[in-house]
Amino acid sequence: MGSVARRDVYTAQSLLEVAVGVFNERGYDGTSMEHLSRAAGISKSSIYHHVPSKEELLRRAVAHALDGLFAVLDEPAAGEGRAVARLERVVRRTAEVLMERLPYVTLLLRVRGNTDTERWALVRRREFDQRVAELVRAAVAEGDLRPEVDPRLATRLLFGMINSIVEWYRPHPGEPVVSGDVVEAVISTAFDGLRQPAVSGSAP
Repeated sequence: MGSVARRDVYTAQSLLEVAVGVFNERGYDGTSMEHLSRAAGISKSSIYHHVPSKEELLRRAVAHALDGLFAVLDEPAAGEGRAVARLERVVRRTAEVLMERLPYVTLLLRVRGNTDTERWALVRRREFDQRVAELVRAAVAEGDLRPEVDPRLATRLLFGMINSIVEWYRPHPGEPVVSGDVVEAVISTAFDGLRQPAVSGSAP
């Protein structure tokens, strides 16, 4: 009866949260079902009550991160107005999603393509990057970003900066998950360099 009661304490979501923490600590390849069992404090059979495999936990975790990122592209503000405003909105919201779903996005950024799930996640990440690169191209074409900006390079630099947040951002207990200061620093650092300088008025 005790093991059944303990199993029922866990939901699929709470088990996923434990698994993401272990994956990030040990690496997905370095994590066994035994490691997950010990971290959760339940038997391996109880884990299988919720999920069929370790890879299913990985799929649910990276899908949660990807769903958050792609939802940014579907927001109304990401599809209306000049491309540079939409790009700034996407970059801002991407940084916010990263901090809101920090453990999940951290795991997503660490996948290397060793399993079907990891390869699927990498394909989805490239799709996201390509859609952002299209916004960069449009903003250059509209004259709002420097004409010498290479869209693919700019996209990689933008997300290199955003993704680096996972390595150092650790909210203090009681602090809001999303730090406005961090987001504003990302926006100002990125767009001060990318924007086309304003043209001074001609002399009379």
